Amino acid sequence: MQFEKGAFYHLYNRTNNNEPLFPLAENYFYFLQKFELHLIPHCAVVAYCLMPTHFHFLIRVKTNDPLLISKQIAILLRSYTRAINKRFFRHGNLFQQNTKAKHIDNESYLLTLMNYIHQNPIRARLSRKPVDWEYSSYRDYAGIRNGILTNKSLMAHYFDSSEKFVRYSEDIVEFVKKEYWV
Repeated sequence: MQFEKGAFYHLYNRTNNNEPLFPLAENYFYFLQKFELHLIPHCAVVAYCLMPTHFHFLIRVKTNDPLLISKQIAILLRSYTRAINKRFFRHGNLFQQNTKAKHIDNESYLLTLMNYIHQNPIRARLSRKPVDWEYSSYRDYAGIRNGILTNKSLMAHYFDSSEKFVRYSEDIVEFVKKEYWV
């Protein structure tokens, strides 16, 4: 996929056969470090959520090179797969084919997607509230953690306070149009 500078995209991928993507808690942090190394120079992270078998990132592209993000994602996934294969004595691909990238073409979709990403652990019954899931950007927006990966300034005109963000996030997700869910 070719990425356009200034545009927002939803990046997501999952493992083959529902295999654990993060066998240990430390693997979540290692993946985020690799993401920061390979992608932060070229994009800003608006929101993210790492799940046991998949990941979601909402990004805004900073680079003029339309193919660079795709190349960096491939490097990230190959590098992470090699590390997991070595550490856990496994072989082969960890991820399904190519990472999906959906262009976010309107404000409603952007806000809905951000909420969807943070609600993922609840929908999967991994936590009761978004704040309980450690491996997402929700805690950064809620003012509980001051993570360095998420660029909250990109959403400041929607959520000028942690309280507004939390109120918005507590809205019911069932009314979201089905085409927004992946």
